[in-house]
Amino acid sequence: MTFAEKIKKERMKLQMTQAEFAAYIGISFRSVQNYEAGKNHPRTRDAYQKIAEALNLSTDYLLTENEAFIMDIGNEFGSRGRKGAQKLLEQINYTYTNGEMDEDDLEILTQGIQELYWKVKRANREKYDPYKNKRNAASDGSDDAQE
Repeated sequence: MTFAEKIKKERMKLQMTQAEFAAYIGISFRSVQNYEAGKNHPRTRDAYQKIAEALNLSTDYLLTENEAFIMDIGNEFGSRGRKGAQKLLEQINYTYTNGEMDEDDLEILTQGIQELYWKVKRANREKYDPYKNKRNAASDGSDDAQE
């Protein structure tokens, strides 16, 4: 069951409209619509926590491992990182959901690729960060203005 299906099902069990649910957790009506349509996901763990509490669920039930990966990548590397992670997972699922691989093997493959994705993103940031030298100089305490 997807995040969208879970929150819609649980919201309806509580007999809340989308507007009531949005007001209750402090987000826009449009956000709830997009969540339930599967167009968007919350971007922070706090947002997942609010939704889980409102629906009397655990955060773990709402947040799958893949969703957590995408959210964490997005928090560290921004929207481009999030989109890249999402596209990567979609390609893995598309390639292997036609029965070529059992679920346990797919889980192991996905976890390995997620770990590599983190390493590559961090290495690239370190290698190509245009502000790295400025930050290093500031953290070394060297200040040319003092001389």
